[in-house]
Amino acid sequence: MIGSSPLRKGDERLLTGGGRFLDDLARDGLLHLGVVRSAHAHARIVSVAIDAARRLPGVVAAWSAADLGKVTPNVPTAYGGTQKGRVWAQPVLARDVVRHVGEPVAIVVAESLAQLADALDAVTVEYAPLPPLATAEASLASAARLHEGWPDNTAIVARGAVGDAESAMAGAHLVVRERLRHPRLSSAPIETRGVVAYRDRDKGTLVVSSSTQSPYTLRDVVAAALGLPVEEVRVVVPDVGGGFGPKGPIYPEEVLVAAAAHRLGRPVKWVENRRENLASMGQDREQTHDVRIGFTRDGGIVAVDATFLADVGAYPLQGDGLTANTVNHLPGPYRVPHYRNVGTSVVTTKALNAAYRAAGRPEAVFVMERLMDIGARKLGLDSAEIRRRNFVRPADMPYRPGLTYKDGVSVTYDPGDFPAAFERALALLRYDEWRKRQKASAGATRRLGVGLACYAQGTGLGPYEGATVRVDPSGKVYVYIGVTAQGQGHNTTLAQIAAAELGAAWEDVQVLAGDTAMFPYGMGTGGSRVAANSGPAVAQTAREVRERAAKVAAEMLECAPEDVRIEQSRVHVVGMPERHVSLGRVAHAAVKSKALKATGEPGLHACTFFYPDTVTWAFGTQAAVVEVDVETCEIRLLAYAIVHDPGRAINPTIVEAQLHGGAAQGIGAGLMEEVVYDGAGQLLTASLMDYAIPKADQLPLLAVALDEHPSTINPLGIKGVGESGAIPGAAAIANAVEDAVADLGVVIREVPVTPARLFALIAR
Repeated sequence: MIGSSPLRKGDERLLTGGGRFLDDLARDGLLHLGVVRSAHAHARIVSVAIDAARRLPGVVAAWSAADLGKVTPNVPTAYGGTQKGRVWAQPVLARDVVRHVGEPVAIVVAESLAQLADALDAVTVEYAPLPPLATAEASLASAARLHEGWPDNTAIVARGAVGDAESAMAGAHLVVRERLRHPRLSSAPIETRGVVAYRDRDKGTLVVSSSTQSPYTLRDVVAAALGLPVEEVRVVVPDVGGGFGPKGPIYPEEVLVAAAAHRLGRPVKWVENRRENLASMGQDREQTHDVRIGFTRDGGIVAVDATFLADVGAYPLQGDGLTANTVNHLPGPYRVPHYRNVGTSVVTTKALNAAYRAAGRPEAVFVMERLMDIGARKLGLDSAEIRRRNFVRPADMPYRPGLTYKDGVSVTYDPGDFPAAFERALALLRYDEWRKRQKASAGATRRLGVGLACYAQGTGLGPYEGATVRVDPSGKVYVYIGVTAQGQGHNTTLAQIAAAELGAAWEDVQVLAGDTAMFPYGMGTGGSRVAANSGPAVAQTAREVRERAAKVAAEMLECAPEDVRIEQSRVHVVGMPERHVSLGRVAHAAVKSKALKATGEPGLHACTFFYPDTVTWAFGTQAAVVEVDVETCEIRLLAYAIVHDPGRAINPTIVEAQLHGGAAQGIGAGLMEEVVYDGAGQLLTASLMDYAIPKADQLPLLAVALDEHPSTINPLGIKGVGESGAIPGAAAIANAVEDAVADLGVVIREVPVTPARLFALIAR
């Protein structure tokens, strides 16, 4: 079962319109909540006038920060955790100061959406503008402070060092110095954020449904914010139309909807529009790097020395997690004997920083892979050859680059063959053939460029995930997990694992998630962690259930438990398939069987948790071919190849699909995507007319090959894949475009490489 690709479970329901997304949810007496948002990037709130809104027909409530009552004024941290770095707080509703355009200032609750729109227009807010902090550089130079009590606008600093980069650099044959920038991005999910909350009077619980990736965090935050026991808050996640990381944090709107339903005693719904989504959902990736790399005469890396600024918006929600990711991932799959990097997170008057798919890794890869290409060009080497000369070799495994991961464990690369996987990518792209075609088109108006980008990725961060497996007397197998899906196919891949380990028929296995009342704990979906954490938990639990079934079946079949075999939900004696019973019959007997006395509980079920020691490390390569028209500066993507090591692919088709989706996002970052603010901190890319994302007809066939080298971190050998496709795309695109026009003196130092930006570079 593991390693095959059965059709995904649940797709028919979605394809035939049977999905239930947040905005599909409705209850009798439903009220609608809307948010009054700051029109300023940075300002003091002089007054919030809401009385006029309260008097309008259909308005049930209107609140500013002064009306929150017993609701905590700031969004609590979950699990009693504390924030890293300097002390800050994100208000549920801004009370004194607004720190970015779109920050919630007041709410209105009304009977209908039309009445809500009128009431929102009736709320007036008077502001006294404060200096905007529109960029990280401007924020560091400003005398204005975004958060009270801070000596400057630095939130936290992440560092990493190996050897002596300064001394080693002095002995390099070539030193390349560059200033490189990765833009701020929005994840732009098809479904925007939304929340529905109501009081279940029969059970005495406050039920909160949210388009979230983190139901257990949301449960704990809502309970803390409203002063309720955690057991009185139930979070239920419906179908989710894309998350990509920024649906992982808990936002003020989730607390506000829950608080309104709790206080008003009626169901309340809020669904953001696209403008709200682009203005107030977490954004990511904005980093500027000043970096040096030293090479030997033959292209070997001597040292890397870097500093970078990360613009983390108004609230540094991720602490040093994302900057630490960048520090740890920048050396990538290469041997870098001497390395130093310092990443400084700086607050600005922009939307808060969230972990967008791959979180800190694409920025690192963009920098390192640009340096590799620039160095190769200066040394007269082919871009593939310089990488060959620097890869970590299979004989070096387990390779330790000398850094410490954010879980406190020394970075150790999993088994893999980076050079062989790289050659596979070149063959998949038909690299040599494109190089020949490139030479043939040299000097033409339309030129070809080939770009390569490689990465080593830490995936599957703990601390744990768990699973409950229960066999019903009907023969159905129910798997309960603590992670939710946003399209990844968990209900298929985890069912494959359960079926393989238990011996059940795959079609009999149903995976259930997204309800905190069904399973006690979960750490959320993100960080390419589900298969690597929940997968082993499901496998371990299914094996325990199989052992229980063998004990009960041995009693029924009059044999030893070790002679029992379970295959395709048939339980039989080894070598005697005719002596069998169904798995369902065994489950029925297990309710009363004394064979389970030693286990201390009846039935075919178990619950276990898997705690990984640290993360797994996966290698991958992406390669792009572009055509650049040097007169119009139009860039066309002609070919693309993807190679990734998933460790052990549970469902290869789903793995490939994950890589396709991620690659599309990475290509978007390379060619068109960028969140843009003006100098006053006003969002200029506030709609999908302004924030461009790739269309299907702009992408060629995305060829994929999997290069499997099982991890040693978990018993299934899984390495993460959910974020991997999004990591190297911007770097591969930038390298390809520069490769096409390098003879014109063009150096690509930032993405996206739009026609306008390329035109300016060529003209310069």
